[in-house]
Amino acid sequence: MDVPGPVCRRAAAAAVLLRTARVPRECWFLPTALLCAYGFFASLRPSEPFLTPYLLGPDKNLTDREEPKPDRLLVLKVLWNDFLMCYSSRPLLCWSVWWALSTCGYFQVVNYTQGLWEKVMPSRYAAIYNGGVEAVSTLLGAVAVFAVGYIKISWSTWGEMTLSLFSLLIAAAVYIMDTVGNIWVCYASYVVFRIIYMLLITIATFQIAANLSMERYALVFGVNTFIALALQTLLTLIVVDASGLGLEITTQFLIYAGYFALIAVVFLASAAVSIMKKCRKLEDPESSSQVTTS
Repeated sequence: MDVPGPVCRRAAAAAVLLRTARVPRECWFLPTALLCAYGFFASLRPSEPFLTPYLLGPDKNLTDREEPKPDRLLVLKVLWNDFLMCYSSRPLLCWSVWWALSTCGYFQVVNYTQGLWEKVMPSRYAAIYNGGVEAVSTLLGAVAVFAVGYIKISWSTWGEMTLSLFSLLIAAAVYIMDTVGNIWVCYASYVVFRIIYMLLITIATFQIAANLSMERYALVFGVNTFIALALQTLLTLIVVDASGLGLEITTQFLIYAGYFALIAVVFLASAAVSIMKKCRKLEDPESSSQVTTS
């Protein structure tokens, strides 16, 4: 059976394209040669008769005696003792708790704020400035962090009260961003939210480091970061994930605002207890001195 003319022409054109689409040798030869050279030089090692005397000689001053491996249980015990010693300090524990809790909430707001803005002002209907807002908030946050160095305040006395007040402001900013259906108000609230967080996280980091020796920095900040990420994972599974509640974006941000408000209440109560204890300590010497003089 004869094949129609147009079909024959299409088949011939396809055959020509296949013949001309063959990869030239130069396309694979150079990468293959580079990979072979990399494998050769990566496997290249000095010979042992040369290496061993060099390491045992006066230049490196090593020994061929095998050192015993450290006991894993002993290492874990030392870490646990350091952990207890670090977090037995009340100021460090206070700042670390706020550090972990607020970082969890901060990550949630930053990760899902784009979805909230898209709901308030869909990008297909109007021009959006999300990237510019991120840049401006970062810049202003850096300015606030620089300015905090000039603030003279007794953080040991007023630190918890400051954390409570600014956590409440963060909660208000998140709540306004969620409830007001204006994109510019959302942008402004987000900028305020990031400025306050960057300001407080800098103070918290400094206060934690001031109560630590340098050898324990990695332990404390590692534990704080782990707790923050674990809480964020739990919050995401409950609030965001479909296997949990799977709430709408506006309801999610309402929960985040309540989360920061709860942090503010906790630290307000802690600050009140701390101030009452310090006032009692100041009253006790006065009363004892009056008894002595009488």
